[in-house]
Amino acid sequence: MATVADVCGYLESFAPITLAEDWDNVGLLLGDRQTAVHKVMTCLTVTGNVVQEAIEQQVDMVVTHHPIPFKGVKKLSTDSSTGALLWDLASNGISVYSPHTAFDSARNGINQQLAVGLGLTEIRPLMPNQDSDDKRLQGLGTGRVGVCESTTLKEFASSVSAFLQIDGLHVVGDPQMQISRIGIGCGSAGEFIRPASRAGCHVLLTGEARFHTCLEAESLGIGMVLPGHYASERFALESLAQQLGSEFSDLTVWASRSERDPLSWQAG
Repeated sequence: MATVADVCGYLESFAPITLAEDWDNVGLLLGDRQTAVHKVMTCLTVTGNVVQEAIEQQVDMVVTHHPIPFKGVKKLSTDSSTGALLWDLASNGISVYSPHTAFDSARNGINQQLAVGLGLTEIRPLMPNQDSDDKRLQGLGTGRVGVCESTTLKEFASSVSAFLQIDGLHVVGDPQMQISRIGIGCGSAGEFIRPASRAGCHVLLTGEARFHTCLEAESLGIGMVLPGHYASERFALESLAQQLGSEFSDLTVWASRSERDPLSWQAG
């Protein structure tokens, strides 16, 4: 019978926590490693709906992309929204693990899945790691950069929509500009705009970016494709559920069925 420790060990094997950014909070965030696990649910973010689903379905472990808690916690009570979520999870014996930026940068992590799914070639880290003695980290780094056949920004944006199965997205730049070199940073990676420029990218694909980052992209002559934070990452939590189910045949694993993007497209 699998335990929390077994699931943690597998997650850390393909997304080593040493890959995570210094500011991040990853790994086992809530729970007892010796607890037996029968049901695992993945999600992008722990919300009230996700916790309710986990309790109703008698989940033993939640693997969430976004960590909870994210910052240091001085009090654990239901006085705060984060405290209330953690209290409900702990009260029902539900462990929580977050791979977050380690999963973003992993060899077959979210950024790699985006690059491969969009048919890019010559894929490599946008910002390679410095030399490391850990063989698991060699050749890895933050973000991805790859090459596609010459196309227009508009056509590339359509390819992103099709891959992520979404109805709309934001685009920065001339829709007819020719592109062939793509930078990728899932989630909210507007800070990748300068590294992408230095890498010779014609466009940066990231979930969301600030208004002034979009203006900076225009000044640098780089296009941006912004499908939304949720869309740029949620698909990988669905594939992670399948991956965990294949690795642990005795577990019941699924991606949260109640989780939704809080943002929606609406015609004026």
